[in-house]
Amino acid sequence: MIKNTRIAFEQFHILKYAAKWLLLIIPLSIVTGSLVALFLFLLEQATITRWNNPWLIYLLPLAGVLIVALYRFKGKNAEAGNNLVMDEIHKPGGGIPARMAPFVLITTVLTHLFGGSAGREGTAIQIGGSMAHFIGRKFKLNKNDLRIFLISGVAAGFGAVFGTPVAGAIFALEVLAIGRIKYDALLPAFFASIGSNIVCSAYGIGHTHYHIDFHQTIEASAPFLSFNVKLLLSVIVAGMIFGLASNLFSELSHGIKVIADRLFKRKLLIPLVGGSVVIIIAFLLGTNDYLGLGVSTPDGLGVSIVNSFSEGGAEPLSWLWKLLLTAITLGTGFKGGEVTPLFFIGATLGNTLGLVSGNPVDLFAAIGFIAVFAGATNTPLACTIMGVELFGGEHVIYFAIACFVAYYFSGHSGIYSSQRIGGSKADVNQQIYNNSTLNDVRKMKRGNKTE
Repeated sequence: MIKNTRIAFEQFHILKYAAKWLLLIIPLSIVTGSLVALFLFLLEQATITRWNNPWLIYLLPLAGVLIVALYRFKGKNAEAGNNLVMDEIHKPGGGIPARMAPFVLITTVLTHLFGGSAGREGTAIQIGGSMAHFIGRKFKLNKNDLRIFLISGVAAGFGAVFGTPVAGAIFALEVLAIGRIKYDALLPAFFASIGSNIVCSAYGIGHTHYHIDFHQTIEASAPFLSFNVKLLLSVIVAGMIFGLASNLFSELSHGIKVIADRLFKRKLLIPLVGGSVVIIIAFLLGTNDYLGLGVSTPDGLGVSIVNSFSEGGAEPLSWLWKLLLTAITLGTGFKGGEVTPLFFIGATLGNTLGLVSGNPVDLFAAIGFIAVFAGATNTPLACTIMGVELFGGEHVIYFAIACFVAYYFSGHSGIYSSQRIGGSKADVNQQIYNNSTLNDVRKMKRGNKTE
């Protein structure tokens, strides 16, 4: 009798906990969902304006100078972006300035208006994180509740910007530490991701829909298998390649930033040079397909994420050009996210691998879409779920295999320098890496103490 009473009492506290966080999350979802909706609307307008006025790309270097100057003289510590949000979750105290949200929104739109190769997830995460910190302070939350609220802000931004609320919640938990997930923020993060996505959609903001035409047929010789063995082996090999591409992108982006900081004492010269290099490469390639988001093109032709799901929708080196241009754009001070370019890199690389191996191009584009992202962010679970939310559950076993393999083969690398290592991959340098940040690991590899 006593035991049953305690169980009932515990469930009552759980109900109170859920109700508390639901009430707290409502204002966060409304604010974040509304700001993300505004951001996506402005981003679309900026992209259309650039398509209609191609000469705008020649102003990219000047736009970069403006962006860097804005952060340098008025941004306080907001320039740290996603890494600042992560640091505040791990070690609260430094604070996240409320100005981070408008700053990153405006500067990301400027980056896209003038042709920078960047994404949108970083902006959404920073909007969610800064608004969570601002609202949490107003509510006078204690340190632990504020930490959970910040995680919920990350989930809100991610879920709304991509229209993947379940993946958004898991991403916010998984991205904090490699190999370790704490579930204390699971319910609040889920509430926030769902709520923010609903609010964003209520404004009439739509998300790109992708479709896989390939439907699997199982070999009659192995009726006890739920997958095609030959296809599965091809996916494993592709996962390795996707992981290596993730590593290349992460290290190149970081390396360009480090080299630029060392070469130029006058920091405003960095975006001036970076923007000029982007223009030169685009000119030499003879196309603007690798600028901006890259989700689609003005005339529906050429190279884009959407076109990568069909044969002829990508060139063999499309993934490399997008990787290079995005690394230069973000490494030289322009603002925006890395994830949509990672989708582009993965989808075009998957397109190429599908053609070379004789496998379904649309399936391999979808697998690359999520697997390169999984390797670069070290979030294989979230990316597997994202695959289901975006492409359906028919091919989930291939999604999972590709994301898991890419996660391991990306090594101890990633696009978020403040990401912690909670558990070393495959026990590689476990004692050395554990509880370090990816930035610490980079320093160890280079044999220096400061960057």
